[in-house]
Amino acid sequence: MRVLITGALGQVGQELMLSAPASWQVSGFGSKELDISDAQKVLDTVQQLQPQLIINAAAYTAVDKAESDQDRAYAVNQHGAHNLAQAAQSVDCPLLHISTDYVFDGQHNQPYTEHDTPAPNSVYGDSKWQGEQAITAICRKHIILRTSWVFGLHGNNFVKTMLRLGQERDALSIVSDQVGGPTSARSIAQALWLIAQQYQSSDDCLWGTYHFSGAPTCSWYDFAEEIFVQAAALQLIAKAPELKPINTHDYPTPAQRPAYSVLDNTKLNEHLNIMQSHWKTELALMLQALKDAQ
Repeated sequence: MRVLITGALGQVGQELMLSAPASWQVSGFGSKELDISDAQKVLDTVQQLQPQLIINAAAYTAVDKAESDQDRAYAVNQHGAHNLAQAAQSVDCPLLHISTDYVFDGQHNQPYTEHDTPAPNSVYGDSKWQGEQAITAICRKHIILRTSWVFGLHGNNFVKTMLRLGQERDALSIVSDQVGGPTSARSIAQALWLIAQQYQSSDDCLWGTYHFSGAPTCSWYDFAEEIFVQAAALQLIAKAPELKPINTHDYPTPAQRPAYSVLDNTKLNEHLNIMQSHWKTELALMLQALKDAQ
């Protein structure tokens, strides 16, 4: 199986490269090697490699910066997705694409399903939603995998930020009224490879949009609390800082975050037999890897 991975140097991209099936021919490109906003470069690369599967892990993910850098956010998240969809369709190749809980406005009080209508309230969220629509319109064989609160060994994320701040400060204020499902980059990569293997074995798939996120549901405050409990037990930090819960309005940011962004994973389980990940277990694996690397 010939697989093309874009965004191969990102959080999920690096996990995809590390966990790729050994017998497959996997070509990974970072943004400097393949800028997906360059339509001609994308088409030329796909025509040259003739992949049997494309996984798009490339994205503009600087949520707050996107509010003032709209052109670049849409160039990557909307037009980049459009370019990959066109290139994939040109060689009759499936496209697996990672999207986000930020396509929703967060006004729900029950988990979002794939049937709920997106209503993003940030540039980042809207650019990702526009990208989804481009893929759906252009590329028949596609899987859009929406996920949330991504963390892992590679790149910047909430876990790494907490570990750094926990070493610098005795007390931290953490938002407690935003609720979601932390999801490890490792488990996202695993889910994508499972989908890819199902496609290889049957030369078909139940195409469409799916949700994949970690369980159980928690707030950023809950997430931080568990990070410090586990990190202190592993002696990654000398002492856990004192945590103070605060509301979103006490910590204003340029981009509005969904207050409730829990994703319902039922469809992925029932249609593709992929189970929800458990973020506390995934967190433990990540922290142990950091400990082992010391």
